[in-house]
Amino acid sequence: MGEDERSGKDFIREIIDEHNRTGKYDGRVHTRFPPEPNGYLHIGHAKSICLNFGIAEEYGGKCNLRFDDTNPTKEEEEYVDSIIEDVKWLGFDWEDRLFFSSDYFDQMYELALDLIKKGSAYVDDLNAEEISEYRGNVTTPGRNSPFRDRPIEENLDLFIRMKNGEFKDGEKVLRAKIDMGHPNMNMRDPVMYRILHASHHNTGDKWCVYPMYDWAHGLEDSIEGITHSICTLEFENHHPLYDWFIEELGVYHPLQIEFARLNLTYTIMSKRKLLNLVEGNYVNGWDDPRMPSISGMRRRGYPPEAIRDFCSRIGVAKINSTIAFELLEHCVRENLNKTSPRFMGVLDPLKVTIENLPDDHEEFMDVVNNPEDESAGKRKVPFSKEIYIERNDFMEEPFKKFFRLAPGKEVRLRNAYLVTCTDVIKEGDVVKELICRADLDSRGGNAPDGRKVKGTLHWVSIKHAAQAKVRSYDKLFTVEDPLSEEGESTDYLNPDSLEIKKGCMVEPAVKELGPGSSFQFERLGYFIIDPDTTEKELVINRTITLRDSWAKMQKKN
Repeated sequence: MGEDERSGKDFIREIIDEHNRTGKYDGRVHTRFPPEPNGYLHIGHAKSICLNFGIAEEYGGKCNLRFDDTNPTKEEEEYVDSIIEDVKWLGFDWEDRLFFSSDYFDQMYELALDLIKKGSAYVDDLNAEEISEYRGNVTTPGRNSPFRDRPIEENLDLFIRMKNGEFKDGEKVLRAKIDMGHPNMNMRDPVMYRILHASHHNTGDKWCVYPMYDWAHGLEDSIEGITHSICTLEFENHHPLYDWFIEELGVYHPLQIEFARLNLTYTIMSKRKLLNLVEGNYVNGWDDPRMPSISGMRRRGYPPEAIRDFCSRIGVAKINSTIAFELLEHCVRENLNKTSPRFMGVLDPLKVTIENLPDDHEEFMDVVNNPEDESAGKRKVPFSKEIYIERNDFMEEPFKKFFRLAPGKEVRLRNAYLVTCTDVIKEGDVVKELICRADLDSRGGNAPDGRKVKGTLHWVSIKHAAQAKVRSYDKLFTVEDPLSEEGESTDYLNPDSLEIKKGCMVEPAVKELGPGSSFQFERLGYFIIDPDTTEKELVINRTITLRDSWAKMQKKN
């Protein structure tokens, strides 16, 4: 997965080891995670978070959290708050190093003046369409703007007046003077500043000229003393531009290293397209549990430890690839299996009456909370004459290998008794109730004579059950790569990605759990109490089923 076979380390850590060996950066390791606050973070960002904070921790270094907030028209305080919450939830701490690009606007402005004074930047009157036309394309060199050779004094005057608000949006820009014939399109006199009469979430109305991302990116790293500026591959062609700015200015020079971003099957990672899903009401907000956003995964019940484990397993590579969504699910199951208490819940209830128990029968069964964790102890689960089982655990005319309940067939009620179906009560073709007889000598679920019973069912006492609404989730898209298909990605949304069941019945202990509590419903999967839960309504999200398709895939391979 992109790791050096001899050392077991990925290529980024190999670079850092070499720097430490040679004394580059005096042995310092200082990274940063620099999100743009124009949307919520997703699982792809989690990879970058784990990489940057993880490397800093491994090498005894530091990692900054810095918001690249250079575009006031797309950035909101809501996104800043959500990003802070997500990084904390994943388990990382930037200590006192929370920064914003906007913290450096004054310095960037002064550095831009320095470039103008050197003759390396100029004010251009071409509009956006004209600038694009003059740039040429990959096979045709660009043409110089007619304003490229303005005198330095005029450029200084115009840029100061731009900053002072004398011009309208789009009327002028500041561009770097590099080479309009350069084979790298990013080097063809890129725009450094544009005029935007817009309020900024951090600086208010102080500025009406805002730096472009390519101008700000390398300078932020330089100002903060970053040693290893770790970026995804789409910034590789911008690397020479960042170097040019820093070398022209003669300021501290971090090293940029590019790695492959995370691509996940049945998922999209474009913040723009994810925003379209939210604004188009295809999902119920950024934290919809079907979304690949970190907030959505948190609400769905994915543990932060599982996401960190996933990011560690996929490694760091130089070449783009796509990871199977099933691997992420596998990491979630592994974690929840070890940590989640077990309960019983019935999502599609079918009433069962045990005929040889008295009407007022009530007893409490000792049940292990988590067989993977002995320290989790046991709990008391109420049992009575009337219980619920899953409707699909009964079949009136069973096929040969149906090992659950059927007329005349015996099954085990987990941790309770062996029972045999003696009668079926129906209304028309619908089964309404089952009558069963319990082997009262089989308390705990074991036959006194040692006979083998294959089927084991979960259940809930009707007298004690709590009612719940359960949301079950599936993949958001029906195809592995929605962006590679014809048409819009929304054409491939899974119509069955959300199923809501009301009237589900759960054992009473679940009612006592607070929002955010994860657990396993035996035989059904892993679940979490949703924040929508109120005193009147218990709302539960299914995190994931028990079936581990990724593990099965690995066995086949």
